[in-house]
Formats: sequence, structure tokens, C-alpha cells
Amino acid sequence: MVTLEEVAKLAGVSLATASRVLNGSTRQVGAGLRSRVEQAADQLGYRTNVAAQTLAKGASNVIGLVVHDLTDPYFAALADGVMRAAEGEGLLVMVGTTHRDPEREIAYVATLHTQRVRAVLLAGSRVADPDSTARLKAELENYRQAGGHVAVIGQDLLGVDTVAPGNRAGAAALARELAALGHTRFAVLAGPERLLTARDRCEGFTAALAELGLPAPRVIHGAFDRDGGHAAAQESGEATCVFAVNDVMAVGALAAYRERGLRVPEDVSVAGFDDISTLRDHVPALTTVRLPLAAMGARALELALRPGEEPRVERVTGEVVLRESVRALEEGKVR
Repeated sequence: MVTLEEVAKLAGVSLATASRVLNGSTRQVGAGLRSRVEQAADQLGYRTNVAAQTLAKGASNVIGLVVHDLTDPYFAALADGVMRAAEGEGLLVMVGTTHRDPEREIAYVATLHTQRVRAVLLAGSRVADPDSTARLKAELENYRQAGGHVAVIGQDLLGVDTVAPGNRAGAAALARELAALGHTRFAVLAGPERLLTARDRCEGFTAALAELGLPAPRVIHGAFDRDGGHAAAQESGEATCVFAVNDVMAVGALAAYRERGLRVPEDVSVAGFDDISTLRDHVPALTTVRLPLAAMGARALELALRPGEEPRVERVTGEVVLRESVRALEEGKVR
């Protein structure tokens, strides 16, 4: 790689002068010196160091992204969308992980406010806790009053720009598709009761079955991760079709059934929600509800960068994708 020192040497200027020209310093450099530095950079093929620009300009070039769990492919895909969009805008992204702790999320927002980042993005479900939601909303409002910008990927509860996935509608659409395959005995691996994304998906699925006149599913609550799905699957009973409210829980369920000698989909059908890319080559391929995760992350950044407009809520429709992990029933038997 060409270094800044090499550019300075070719241009016949000091390293400090070359840095001011190429790394975004607010200090002025004369037109003649600037031209020499830029010509030397072009000649050598020097690429600007965006991190150095950020240090020179301050935090106005930084986006703070707060997610629940960066090891979850759902959040990794959202973060990738944010980062790719930020790169196109010459921005850097700082990522913080809350581990699903609302108090940690509030603390992150306060810290990012102190650091005067340009925008804060929050990705992840709200919880059924009006007090923590109110305090987070107040912290975000303080940051906005100081000139910051905010966008959320999740429920529309914070009075800011929001990209809201269609959790309830997507789960309902999935229930109708699975019922059309002849299934009547369902179980839902429902995640934590206080997590609104998990609740919305469970309720959407259950309501659609009721509208079809089918029996209520067996609902098993647990952790919103692979191990939670694995544990909940042990209690799915005689269900012929199991819906896990996210894909990583479905992975845990598939492992649990495999350990018990049950075949998917011959003995039990399994479906998830999100369509995380790491599962598209899984065997059997997982039936799910697809959300455009990277595009959602990019759109959240676009909303946050809009100048001084009223908060906007953009709802994202999920798409049911039927794959090999579910099969049709005929006269009560797997076909």
C-alpha cells in the first residue's frame, strides 16, 4: 500500500500538510500545496484513510449502531447493510452489543450522545417494559434535541424514524401456507414472553390458525437463540409441524429432532422466520419468512441521515419461502 509519507515526499511537503489535504482536516492549505499533494496522491494511487479523516473531523463522521446480539446472523446481516451504506457516504460505524439488556441499550445511547456521533441506529425488538421503553425514548429525545439523528429497526414505539418488519403478518401468512399443506397439529417455539418480536410472531401465527378454524398450537416459551429452540423442541409433543419464531431457534429444533432420531420433514416439519443467509444451504433447506435484512439496515441509515423531517415509519413485508424442511400431509400421513 502507498503510504501518506510517500505522497508527502513526492509532493515535497511535510507529512502534516499531506495529512491536512487528504485526511479531511479543517485547517486550510494553500491552493498550490493542495494541488501538489493531490497530484502526488493520484500518481501513486494513494487511497484516503477514512478512519484518519474521522479522527481529524471529530465524531460527526461516525454512526453508532446498537444491536442485541452480533453473533446472531440476523443482526450481522442488518449491520452489514448499515456498514455498506455508510461506506458509500464516507461514514464509519461503531457497533455496540446489548446482549438483550434494556439498561445496557440506554447506556449506549447516553454514551454515543456524549461522543457526539452523527446518528444512532437501534436494531432489535423492544421488550414489554413500559418503564425502560419510556426512559430509552427520553434518552433518544435528549440526543435529538442536541442535533443527533435516530432510526430504529423494530417496533414503532420510540417516536423516531423506524423500519418496522411485518412480524405478525409474516407469521400469519406462514401459518396459512402450512395449513394449506394439510397440517392441523402445530407447535410454536415462541421465544421469551416479554420480547415483542417473539410475541408478535407467535400471536400472528396463532391468530391465523384460529381464523382457519384449526386447533390452537402448543406454545413453548424459551430463549430466543439456538439453545432455546433446542430445549423448546423437546416439548413439541405430537405436532406434525413446528414453527420457531426465528431461524436460529429452528436450527436448535432441527438438532434436537436429529438427536431423537426424528426425520425432518418425514416425521416432523419445521419452519423459521428471517431467512438468514447462513441457512440457505442447510440440509434440509429451511422453510421461513424472508426479510430483506441488509436492505433494512441500509434504509435505516438513509432515514437517519434525512435532514430535519418528521419521523417516518416504513413497514417491511415478509415473504414466505417454502423449502424442504416442510412437507404436505395426506389423510393424516406425511406425503
